[in-house]
Amino acid sequence: MVKIVVLDGFCLNPGDLSWGLLGGITDNVIIYERTSKEQVVPRAKNADIIMVNKVVIDKEEIDNLPKLKYIGVLATGYNVVNCDYAKKKGIIVTNIPAYSTESVVQTVFGLLIEVATGIGYHHDTVMRGDWERCADFCYYRNRMVELSGKTMGIIGFGRIGQRVKDVALALGMKVLANNRDQRGKGEGYEMVSLEELLRKSDVVSLNCPLTKETEGIINADTISLMKENAILINTARGGLINENDLAKALNSERIFGAGVDVLSIEPPSPTNPLLKAKNIVITPHISWATKESRQRLMDIAVENIKAYLAGKLINVVNK
Repeated sequence: MVKIVVLDGFCLNPGDLSWGLLGGITDNVIIYERTSKEQVVPRAKNADIIMVNKVVIDKEEIDNLPKLKYIGVLATGYNVVNCDYAKKKGIIVTNIPAYSTESVVQTVFGLLIEVATGIGYHHDTVMRGDWERCADFCYYRNRMVELSGKTMGIIGFGRIGQRVKDVALALGMKVLANNRDQRGKGEGYEMVSLEELLRKSDVVSLNCPLTKETEGIINADTISLMKENAILINTARGGLINENDLAKALNSERIFGAGVDVLSIEPPSPTNPLLKAKNIVITPHISWATKESRQRLMDIAVENIKAYLAGKLINVVNK
């Protein structure tokens, strides 16, 4: 009987979903909420299939899991697995593509609207009694920005970037995009160089993967190209930003503000400079995590395993 071990299932399913679909594949399923590096081999020792989100599976773990034939990554990014070594050992690695697009786009604009208007901030002031004590019928404690008519610059124009474009257009924004230096025009947007995008955009949204080329793409030099009223949004990967440079820019009011759902190290160190920066909204990597998105992730993960067992591989990342 096939044995499946889920090593860190809590982020995907903290209790509001069901793991029952895995039970439809085999009765031999073990689910752990969290697994430390030292626990990986003891827990997965007799597994044919393991499923991981952020647990690292490297050469050491692979060499000590002789029965392992399949690693299912419960995310789109699969850098937690040494895919090349897994391939040498005949182990299939799959990921979960395109499950969270709508949820991520929703968070892009949630962060943007909070930075631009301070809705959550003003709510907090009302709840502590500031409105009750106000001499006027209203107050506004920070500068508020109207998005209609502004220019949205989208760095990374895949599925998510293109949906960000759609919502920006619906809000009455103009759209510039950058995707590996492609140029040209499409319906409702213009593809431009990175430098032109940074110079002309009122809002810059990072929606590109983290690669050697994009690591630290937002730094002191590129920030110097941005408008003083610019807002930076990052729902992609924390490593796209030099966090020290962004903190300096925010604290000196070189740009208007930022909203980020990701940081370079997660959970962050208390010394991360962005935690004390001015006019920034930070959320704990939740753009992917609506219930609907997580259900799609689980459904795709199960279909990946079913396809593997039927000899019809899908979503394999180490072919």
